[in-house]
Amino acid sequence: MEQLLRVLIAVAERQNFSRAAEDLHMTQPAVSQYIKSLEQALGCKLLERNNKYVRLNKAGEIVYYHAKEILGMYERMQNLVHDLMYTPSGHLTIGASYTYGEYVLPHVIARLRELYPRITPSITIHNSRVISAQVANRQLDVGIVESEHVGEKMNVEPFADDQMYVIVSSEHRLARQSKVQVEELADETWIVREEGSGTREAAEKLFLSLQIEPSKRMEFGSTQVIKESVEAGLGISLLSDWAIRKEQKLKTLHILPVAGTPLTRKFSIVTQSDSFRTKALELFLELLRENACNSSGLVIK
Repeated sequence: MEQLLRVLIAVAERQNFSRAAEDLHMTQPAVSQYIKSLEQALGCKLLERNNKYVRLNKAGEIVYYHAKEILGMYERMQNLVHDLMYTPSGHLTIGASYTYGEYVLPHVIARLRELYPRITPSITIHNSRVISAQVANRQLDVGIVESEHVGEKMNVEPFADDQMYVIVSSEHRLARQSKVQVEELADETWIVREEGSGTREAAEKLFLSLQIEPSKRMEFGSTQVIKESVEAGLGISLLSDWAIRKEQKLKTLHILPVAGTPLTRKFSIVTQSDSFRTKALELFLELLRENACNSSGLVIK
């Protein structure tokens, strides 16, 4: 059954029998036979097929969802048993929101690989809502998020603080002012992240605390795009100190002296509430906490 589920997942994600066969190092007829066997075992069709694509039908979506969960649990079981007998190793699936994932996590992963080369991490970067959902669905072993809102029955461990600042281009008129009025901020175009992002959540908190509701907004799904847009003079934004350190050194972005800033938010570790954790996961969590304790601007809580 394990191999049947692996084949279905490959076909569903590649939406093509030939490409799935290549990924699995199998022949296309063998892949087709595995899918047929799984459909016979379950008593229903799982795929819609035509000359252009292969897609999951409703039954296929249900099986795909649970197949990912089953294989994830199977792999964790193997890793736990392996940890009892050998040095830390195995696959570790890590998810992180954009700020932590793009600006902090690479340094933690480099340290992990240096200390434990037999642990193989794979990284998913998305907004906090998606990362939390993927941990809940067992698609990820661990997530690092900024949002305060995660699913029930999850372990949530706030482990570090992040400072957030209102930023403008160094050429922006407000960059030349020693004091910025709240009314001036309300009149600016705010460049914000999408719904579900911890950075967007922080921006909404700032608007509430300043009692403003900007009428002009631009929404982007990437912190990097927001930084470049602010540098280009398209508007202003609220971003993490970690995300703008390079631009501060280059003096392309300027921090505004705004009341109530820096805004402090927490980075949190999100894991399943299971009692068993692989040695690889425990070691990674230790490195996260160690990095938070030793890094300037991040203080363990």
